[in-house]
Amino acid sequence: MQFWNELLSGLPFEWAAYDFMRWAFLAILVISPLFGLLSTMVVESRMSFFSDALGHSAFTGIAIGTLLGLMDPMWCAVAFAVVFAVLFTYVRRHTNMASDTVIGVFSSTAVALGIFIATLGGGSFTKFNALLIGDILSVEPGKVALLFAILVVVVGLWVCSFNHLMLSSVHPALADSRGIRVFWQEAIFCSAIAVVVTVSMTWVGLLVINSLLVLPGAAGRNLAKNMRQYHAFSILGALVCGVAGLMTSYYVGSSTGACITLYLALWFALTFLLRKGRQ
Repeated sequence: MQFWNELLSGLPFEWAAYDFMRWAFLAILVISPLFGLLSTMVVESRMSFFSDALGHSAFTGIAIGTLLGLMDPMWCAVAFAVVFAVLFTYVRRHTNMASDTVIGVFSSTAVALGIFIATLGGGSFTKFNALLIGDILSVEPGKVALLFAILVVVVGLWVCSFNHLMLSSVHPALADSRGIRVFWQEAIFCSAIAVVVTVSMTWVGLLVINSLLVLPGAAGRNLAKNMRQYHAFSILGALVCGVAGLMTSYYVGSSTGACITLYLALWFALTFLLRKGRQ
């Protein structure tokens, strides 16, 4: 960590002189590839609103942790979001309803429960407003290290199980016939998204966190001719837009999450035009 501070403090930029910007920059370098990687599977699995539902469940977990008086309610939110993800996977596998319907059921239930707990006994919801917008400038070195550990685990999951994950999402019946445990593949994938969304929601913001799990993969899909390019474009787009969004938010004084989302939307528009131009 000391090496990182010394490395960036020597850069000829105004923002590099501030500790909070150096840690925020490192957090972006870790978060962006993480979201870019997960985004490819979210898009392919047609679960674009799943992260939104997870955000609601994470908020509920925060509310429960606060009610219990925990020092760091984030861990309660992580546990609740993982349980939420596993239950969602179970119901999705044991019903004929479309995924968006199941997501809607879980999302509405989670947000209602969260608001109920947050306002229990006449409590005020305003203390949770910061979760809606997020503030990446408040990131701590320990949380950055946690994000990096999650990135390593997710990359390991991709290396070991990507083919099984992809087959399970595209053709569950075929995956079952090949002896792949589809439920556990989906449960692990959904749990990974749950942990990432929960840990990063206080910095990105619940209102825009869904875009970070949709736009990189959607843009990458416009340009990619194979899975390797698909992942490369998704991760690269997320990384470039993440850094650009952080710098823009610093100089104009706006929300970092919103700036990143707008850059991702622009990236998607450009890739869409390039795709149309190749046809």
